[in-house]
Amino acid sequence: MGVRIAGVGSYVPDCVVTNADLRERQGFDPEWIEQRTGIFARRYAPNDLATSDLCVEAATRAIDNAGVKAEDIDLLIVGTFTPDHLCPSTACLVQEKLGLDVPAFDLSAACSGFVYSLATGAQYVATGNSRLALVIGADLCSRIVNPRDLKVAPLFGDGAGAVLMSRGTCEQGLVCYQLGADGGGGSLLECAAGGTRQPATPDDLDAGRQYMNMDGRNVFIWAVRAVEDTIKLVLEKAGMRIEDVSLFLLHQANARILEHAVEKLGVPREKVPMQLDRYGNTSAGSIPLLLDEAVRAGRIHSGDAIVMCGFGAGLTWGTALFRW
Repeated sequence: MGVRIAGVGSYVPDCVVTNADLRERQGFDPEWIEQRTGIFARRYAPNDLATSDLCVEAATRAIDNAGVKAEDIDLLIVGTFTPDHLCPSTACLVQEKLGLDVPAFDLSAACSGFVYSLATGAQYVATGNSRLALVIGADLCSRIVNPRDLKVAPLFGDGAGAVLMSRGTCEQGLVCYQLGADGGGGSLLECAAGGTRQPATPDDLDAGRQYMNMDGRNVFIWAVRAVEDTIKLVLEKAGMRIEDVSLFLLHQANARILEHAVEKLGVPREKVPMQLDRYGNTSAGSIPLLLDEAVRAGRIHSGDAIVMCGFGAGLTWGTALFRW
């Protein structure tokens, strides 16, 4: 506790790719995409933009929203699993582009990346080791999916969101949170080739093993259970009920996953904003994108309790109950 979100910002590329566009380019079935996922469009970054560029745009908007100067920032964390390079880190590239003089590092937890990064940044602020931390969740997923994969490619889009965290009142901050991982399910969502275990060979590239492969059915089953269990646990530990929460900002993976989880939890639909119909699955970018939209729409007020829940490859999950 004693931590507040002082500013928020987000960014998505200008290029809108609709389901009709995918049908024209790749022969995808728009009806299948819409019924199975709830996605109607997504944003793709042009070839000259990378993840760090999305981060910089989102961060700049968060800095403006907070009314602070870039030189006031003393910590930078970037949650991403689509870095510009294996090295240097994307955070170091963002640091240079923003002109910051701060420690900077990446945190890789896929679609849980923002919640993991938020919880990490909060530790620095709460202990007095950071006065103003910049936390970014961003992924450029269009570059890691096989454009010919009918079941995976339509799900993902590109986007970034950022928050600035500083000291707040004793009532503000992370009331309760859970970070979790189950490496036993790692093969359900993986890019098999391109790392040190299996450096990409010409054969791998021809076969598309450098792209993300997903066991959609089992990921769906796991995600519904994981979202329900982690939110129940966090609320129980905090001594709070569903009715006490103003908004549930859930990772925008698939409309059917969210609908099943919300129904099991008994959360009113009006408390669960969604934007995957417009942006698709932006991985670590999805929750801060939702947060920025909610703030700009005036849906979050001082004292509100907000649940943020991410889940994805790893397998990882992270749920934060944040008092605004």
